[in-house]
Amino acid sequence: MKEWAKLALTEATQAGCDYADIRIGQLANEEIRIKNGIVEHLHHHTDRGFGVRVLIGDGWGFASRPQLDDNEVVSAVREACEVALASQTVRREPVNLTELEAVEASYQTQLTIDPFNVPLEHKLFLLKRAEAALHINEHIVVGLAMMKCSKEKKWFYSTAGSAIEQETVIVGAGLQVISSDGKDVQVRSYPNTFSGNYAQAGYEFIELLDLVQHAPRIAEEAVQLLTAEPCPTQVGTLILHGSQLALQIHESCGHAVELDRVLGEEAGYAGKSFLTIDKLDCYRYGSEIVNLTADATTAGGLGTYLYDDDGVPAGRVPLVEKGILVGYLSSRETAPQIGRKSGGAMRAVGWQNVPIVRMTNIHLEPGQMSKEELIATTDEGIYMEGIKSWSIDDRRYQFQFGCEIAWEIKNGKRGRLFKNPVYQGTTPAFWQNCDGIADEQDWMLWGFINCGKGEPMQMIAVSHGTSTARFRNIQIGVAEQ
Repeated sequence: MKEWAKLALTEATQAGCDYADIRIGQLANEEIRIKNGIVEHLHHHTDRGFGVRVLIGDGWGFASRPQLDDNEVVSAVREACEVALASQTVRREPVNLTELEAVEASYQTQLTIDPFNVPLEHKLFLLKRAEAALHINEHIVVGLAMMKCSKEKKWFYSTAGSAIEQETVIVGAGLQVISSDGKDVQVRSYPNTFSGNYAQAGYEFIELLDLVQHAPRIAEEAVQLLTAEPCPTQVGTLILHGSQLALQIHESCGHAVELDRVLGEEAGYAGKSFLTIDKLDCYRYGSEIVNLTADATTAGGLGTYLYDDDGVPAGRVPLVEKGILVGYLSSRETAPQIGRKSGGAMRAVGWQNVPIVRMTNIHLEPGQMSKEELIATTDEGIYMEGIKSWSIDDRRYQFQFGCEIAWEIKNGKRGRLFKNPVYQGTTPAFWQNCDGIADEQDWMLWGFINCGKGEPMQMIAVSHGTSTARFRNIQIGVAEQ
């Protein structure tokens, strides 16, 4: 790897580049899905390649190749240089990068059981048992059991003198059941929608999910939802379980604080952000108890690494402190535009894509109450779990989310079951009405493997740590116009 990197960086330097880096990547990915007792999807994929990024004056250039040899390396560098020279002609602002120290480092996911050393027969046996346990009666029409494992090795070298090797292993699994009585259809998932829950860990994480044990419970809930009352429309108190609150964090905070969106440099796929730079350090995003953090050092997080794809060290960056907006997700290029240093949030999906500002792990910091106290101190409200639908505008301001299941809270106790729960609002009003967050005993990581951004779109993996939280004066159900 070092010889090819040396060749690329030497070629770039001789071509007059002010900066250059090369990322060499190697990926193994395995996906399994069982539907109603049948192996519906069994996929194993490997790839390898490299991407070269160069800066000439104020123009960036990038090129990638699936084959790693001397000719392809030289060809990619020359193509990247041509793109950089062309980029100069349309660049409106000068490129100013935060300083980058030369480092030699390595990182590897901490795990006990390598998922790629576990026999396929063992994985299939587990998923078949779990899926079979979903079929508790005739109202269960679809049962799904899913598992995914990936291992990515990445080598990064730059003209700044850095040489960084990182190996990341991601695993996850989940269940989904669909019930129907001929008049209605309901869905229930475990541990969450989007094929379950995921972590940067070994196969031991999948074993801890205990799919077989939880299958009958979610199947029973899916059946009960068929005869449950619809969730009533009201303005009231909402308690959100972490399974849904993680998505709320992702959509209304994570994407909203990506600095390239804020600056208008990335708007094609999902729009810009209402959290403009004039709001930094003075805008009340949430209540006094709301603290949101980007942390690329969280153990087990899907957005955890040692160095980002700019070669910047991972760190913990406050985004919202005591309800006030105090930070953004940034890169070497975007951070200087607001007078700050890079927060180490430049990430690319695979060797074939150019790095862009992405989420690391975005967390809602835990509060002081237990989950039980949160419910017990609620006279009337609605408690919701699970992701069913989501919609948010292109500024990350107005939203509407649907959950899989809800219960009435009455006099501090969980009561009647409700189906089709929905809530809506605006991001600042929602977070400003947060008056209770459960403590670290309830706090956990929720891993999403489907965060999309960019054109062409890059689908990256991120995690969100959160516990259950309570919000007052929330529109539950769809408000009448």
